Amino acid sequence: MNLSPLPDSCEALLAQMMAVETVNLQFDGPAGGEERLAAHLEDLAQRWGLQTQRCPIGEGGPFNLVITTPLIPDAEWMLFESHLDTVSIAGMTVPPLTMTVKGERLHGRGSCDTKGSGAAMLWALKTHAGDERRTRNAGVVFVVDEEAGMTGAQNFAAKDLKRFTPLRGIVVGEPTRLRPVVAHNGALRWRSITRGVAVHSADPSKGRSAIRAMVSVIDALEKEMIPKATRTFPLTGSAAASINVIRGGSATNIIPDYCEIWCDRRLVPGEAVPDVLAERDAALAGLEVEHDSEFLAPPLPPENSAALHAWIKPAMRSQGLNASETGAPYATDASHYAAAGAQVLVLGPGDIAQAHTRDEWLDREQLARATALYLAILRLP
Repeated sequence: MNLSPLPDSCEALLAQMMAVETVNLQFDGPAGGEERLAAHLEDLAQRWGLQTQRCPIGEGGPFNLVITTPLIPDAEWMLFESHLDTVSIAGMTVPPLTMTVKGERLHGRGSCDTKGSGAAMLWALKTHAGDERRTRNAGVVFVVDEEAGMTGAQNFAAKDLKRFTPLRGIVVGEPTRLRPVVAHNGALRWRSITRGVAVHSADPSKGRSAIRAMVSVIDALEKEMIPKATRTFPLTGSAAASINVIRGGSATNIIPDYCEIWCDRRLVPGEAVPDVLAERDAALAGLEVEHDSEFLAPPLPPENSAALHAWIKPAMRSQGLNASETGAPYATDASHYAAAGAQVLVLGPGDIAQAHTRDEWLDREQLARATALYLAILRLP
């Protein structure tokens, strides 16, 4: 049994969450980090009298964790969601796994993105669970792997979300400065591969360089596809396209037989994936290139947030917050829940400008106001 002390404040809970390294495996994080944090939160929740459920991602792998208030039969559900993983802690200028308080700033990896949101959501849920007047079911979903593949959100949307019905909606925690994000861009990613013939570099004429072939691919994408990513959406800004990773070759004396690049295309609401891929393929017509590892986080259009946004406006105004809609250029888990039919809203403490930085921090007032706001949402009629 985990006998760690029960935190006596939301800040103390956040400090415990930050102390568990949950760097995503794709950023060279430790195996099992997210599971260790989920198990710790599970233990705290059970000691607080809350109910918990693990939602596995495949056999013997990581799991999402759902923490709920005691069940009210036939009552509607209101869910909150926050991801457990973070980006790398390498090169940080503050202790990454220890909360460092500097004035009104809480420093450390995950403080802003998004353990701050998760701590505020769970603290509000714990407080709400003790209210005998509550009329709806409520829960916090802690998901894995948001920073790389969004497999936690995709699995929860596909396999588990249907159990929470009727569902009022899902508030997804990301650093929005407590402004309601009702629309955001999506992300389409893929790998492009060129192949060659490996020979000794003493006689390159007997081989064929995969890197040289990739130069032609990159040139074509830079000239014929990337400049066409110009469509805009009022709330989310412009589409974008970029080539962000390249790998190839094995030694300086071997002509490379393999080269790969990883591409990122940001889609605004209304853009269709088949159209984007058709643009890519047209740009690369006549070149020998393969594509795989396609990943999609769909754009979030505002109609998937409209009803939930309208419902929470009174709670935001009661806390003195700006309830007017806004958008974001980045992608979030929310789009996967929207694609499954849920009303969603992205809403959390902190500023995206502080996420992923070397001295990541969260304003203490933002954390306190987020906790109060989430509780006010739970208490809406």
